[in-house]
Amino acid sequence: MAFLSLNTLRQVLRTMVDTPGFDRVLNKVELVSATPGKVICEMKVEEEHTNRLGMLHGGMTATLIDIISTTALMYTERGAPGVSVDMNITYMTAAKVGEDVVITAQVLKEGRTLAFTTVDLINKANGKLIAQGRHTKHLGS
Repeated sequence: MAFLSLNTLRQVLRTMVDTPGFDRVLNKVELVSATPGKVICEMKVEEEHTNRLGMLHGGMTATLIDIISTTALMYTERGAPGVSVDMNITYMTAAKVGEDVVITAQVLKEGRTLAFTTVDLINKANGKLIAQGRHTKHLGS
């Protein structure tokens, strides 16, 4: 399979968030750049992304890790999104309303049936690690 163009990858991400369902919470995510197996996105934290304390919600962080790592996986030669097998997240510091977050997802390994990805959420202003996730996906046989 040939690599998707960056514009096509943007359209794929947009299609996911423009359809009814949970992924629409990512409608403020912007795909900034992509190289094979790696994508970089940005998002400004808004009130709709926060918990009752005004911090980036843990569930929103998990969704970012899930979807952006899948996008990186789709930007490989194989191009298969796979299905989630395991995901773990380490929350390091809070992101507040108005802060810009850089989300970098990278495919660590893509095997015959499993793929392993990592995602870092970084505060754009100060470079602090907000959260780090690892996502394992089953690619089929």
